[in-house]
Amino acid sequence: MYTASFLQDPDFIRVLYIGAFICFILGLRLLNHPRTARRGNIVAAVGMAIAVTATLLIESVGDYGLIVLGVAIGTAVGVPAARGVKMTAMPQMVALFNGVGGGAVALISFVEYRESLDIAGANPELEQLIPILFAAIVGSVSFWGSNIAFGKLQEILPGRPIQLPGQLFLNAALLAVILGCAVAIAAGTESELLFLAILVAAAVLGNMFVLPIGGADMPVVISLLNAFTGLSAAAAGLALDNVALIVAGMLVGASGSILTMLMAEAMNRSIPNIFAGGFGGVTVTAGASADGDERPVRSTDAADVAIQLAYASKVVVAPGYGMAVAQAQHTVRELADELEKRGVRVDYAIHPVAGRMPGHMNVLLAEADVPYDHLKEMDEINPEFPQTDVALVIGANDVTNPAARENEGSPIYGMPILDVDKAGQVIVLKRSMNTGFAGIDNPLFYKDNTALLFGDAKESVAAVLAEVKAL
Repeated sequence: MYTASFLQDPDFIRVLYIGAFICFILGLRLLNHPRTARRGNIVAAVGMAIAVTATLLIESVGDYGLIVLGVAIGTAVGVPAARGVKMTAMPQMVALFNGVGGGAVALISFVEYRESLDIAGANPELEQLIPILFAAIVGSVSFWGSNIAFGKLQEILPGRPIQLPGQLFLNAALLAVILGCAVAIAAGTESELLFLAILVAAAVLGNMFVLPIGGADMPVVISLLNAFTGLSAAAAGLALDNVALIVAGMLVGASGSILTMLMAEAMNRSIPNIFAGGFGGVTVTAGASADGDERPVRSTDAADVAIQLAYASKVVVAPGYGMAVAQAQHTVRELADELEKRGVRVDYAIHPVAGRMPGHMNVLLAEADVPYDHLKEMDEINPEFPQTDVALVIGANDVTNPAARENEGSPIYGMPILDVDKAGQVIVLKRSMNTGFAGIDNPLFYKDNTALLFGDAKESVAAVLAEVKAL
């Protein structure tokens, strides 16, 4: 009896929460570097386990049977899904799991509001009602927006921007409906129907919010929606008077917001421009110049590439989503190991928005056990390209496009890129001459120091590796 009383003591629960917060913050800090990222995940997971345990110890928490059932169902679905997902599908999983968080917050908000009407016969007090309304709106937008992001990444929906006629007016009307209903409820109107109208209008707005955004901007979208989910969770914590939810939500919201701003800076674009510009919808015929003339490219073969790499002093690999699609990271690591046996220095150029989610290339290369000191961020590696003998571009299109530096009329002009074109020789591995997510042609392919090796990235790298070993 004494033990049960001690475990449910509010001071003891606060101590557990403080321990959980320390784990959350330390986990985020460890995620700052690939070498410590795995440890950071473990530390943060321990913090979450402590926070969940502390919440379950609160005396007012009941219906443990239903909680156990929910945990069992979530575990049965989540663990196999996470273990079975391919690294190429990691961005989709992140978008989907983030959406689930937003949806859960929206449902909690609705349940809390309906419970107040049923039990007290009136709206909650304003200090509880306002966070409930905020959590419902932002959580619903995040859930449905994340579903659209998942659909685009999974190619269930077109990756290009989808804009409806008069969409800005439609979005403004939806926002007006949401705010109008929220103000009416906050002013004293007791209506479950109005609350449902908020959820539905926010759902439509979430869809309309992400549909006009092209695939090239999906990493920024995922990051921003993650911040939305965190903020909605913090608001739900205020409504439920749950300190753990408030702190965890604010950490997610703050880190997601900072990451969104950093990624926008990496693209040299403002956040409003990203979400209003329809970037990714430009259609330019690959291989055609501005006046419509076809431009020749120089193709190469695995044997020629092997000779260039084997007799180089310094090689820089610029990975992109094409490497992820082909699951070529392990073969790339094997090629690098073989080159390093021959005294060739091999580094990897990491662009902040390469791939389809923040840190996508870091995750793939870490999975292949690439040494962390060989992973170099854009600002660190760019000054080294003029001294690089060969730049090996594997599926990276838009982040290596010199039009961002040279063509003021280009949609990506001003976006910082990997300066691979400044290397002595550039080898580009591509399936075809199709454009990247941005939908624009890449002048890199037609430069005198560039050669293209066509084919599946993994097969091409394996063929080059075999030729290097044969030298």
